[in-house]
Amino acid sequence: MDIQLKNSFIEKWEKYFGNSPLPITFYYSDNKVDRATEVIPKNGWSCLIAELTKVRNGESLSYNADAVLCGGGKRYLGFSQKMRPNFDYFLSCGIPGEMEGERYKQSPEIVNKTQELLVTTNAEGKNIVFKRWDKLTENDNPEVVIFFATPDILSGLFTLCNFDTIEPNAVIAPFSSGCGSIIHYPYMEIEKENPKAILGMYDVSARPYVQKNTNSIAIPMNRFEKIIGFMDESFLITHSWEIVKKRIDKENA
Repeated sequence: MDIQLKNSFIEKWEKYFGNSPLPITFYYSDNKVDRATEVIPKNGWSCLIAELTKVRNGESLSYNADAVLCGGGKRYLGFSQKMRPNFDYFLSCGIPGEMEGERYKQSPEIVNKTQELLVTTNAEGKNIVFKRWDKLTENDNPEVVIFFATPDILSGLFTLCNFDTIEPNAVIAPFSSGCGSIIHYPYMEIEKENPKAILGMYDVSARPYVQKNTNSIAIPMNRFEKIIGFMDESFLITHSWEIVKKRIDKENA
């Protein structure tokens, strides 16, 4: 990690977004990472979005495949290609007397079609490391930057993502689980010529694990580096943003 870039963003973030929470980051590593707590596998079920609250509060975490306890999380993080039995019914109408459906899709057929379109990743044998931006060291290699933010902050980040492009869909919101929106989909953008930012936390099942009035935007690091470079020439220096920032400052007071 370029420490000068890291510090430059922190300065600009405080200048234009006040005391708003810093983003978290993730990257994959073949090795154990210094200054990151290795999550110990345990029994039961746990939502990764809930566990990332620790990272948002400043604790760095490293997961291997065994430490991710949600089957959907394993798949979206690239640790498994398996789906739970009758997943198509689970995500849709359920099976009477056997399984309650989440009813996020109208029918099992639609679920199956959406899964056919999903491009999976393979992180077998790797660890995924989560660190808050200010905890990054020169040995880290963040691949995606994730903001959990209120609508006012999201409006600023959304507009920054659109500042230097003619693309009307520079920010997209694919249908996804919470972890898919902050990990899988932004990670899939990294190798593209014009990587997009991903809006997320619209997953009803993930909503209990984030504050109200909070959603996410996840930005590939190679895109985020460019954004840092033009913050000082963007709308952030205008009176319009000053008005919004005053409200942000009041909320964070």
